[in-house]
Amino acid sequence: MANSKVSIRSLNEDDEVHWHSMWSAYLAFYEHPLAPEITAETWRRFFDDNCPLYCLVATDADLGLLGFAAHVVHPGTWGMGNVCYLEDLYVVPEARRRGVARQMIDHLITRGKDRSWYRLYWHTDHGNHPARALYDSIGTLSDRVKYDVAL
Repeated sequence: MANSKVSIRSLNEDDEVHWHSMWSAYLAFYEHPLAPEITAETWRRFFDDNCPLYCLVATDADLGLLGFAAHVVHPGTWGMGNVCYLEDLYVVPEARRRGVARQMIDHLITRGKDRSWYRLYWHTDHGNHPARALYDSIGTLSDRVKYDVAL
């Protein structure tokens, strides 16, 4: 059940300290440290009009930032218009199980319908059971197998 005090908006430059704190916690959860210059570049890209990387944040009037949804909008080959890849989704521990992640995904779904995206997609770790319970209630689990090549 969504909390009525939570609102979703685009990240703004005043959010930098709080976003960095959440980003650090997100990277720690995945046990994936990044060089500070990568984090700085990610932050910069959110505000670059020529870059298709965006970030939504969930906010609470009393508690401040509760989470973020970093996403990339790009053309696809299997339909008209664009698709959106939800690359990173994070909710602070004290706000979990309050519907915050669902609200951010629902916001992206609404935005996608308004902008004629034909698909929203994301990945998560196989063992991320709390997230997968939410994702199973929203989307359809793909039978695709993902491969990575580090460059």
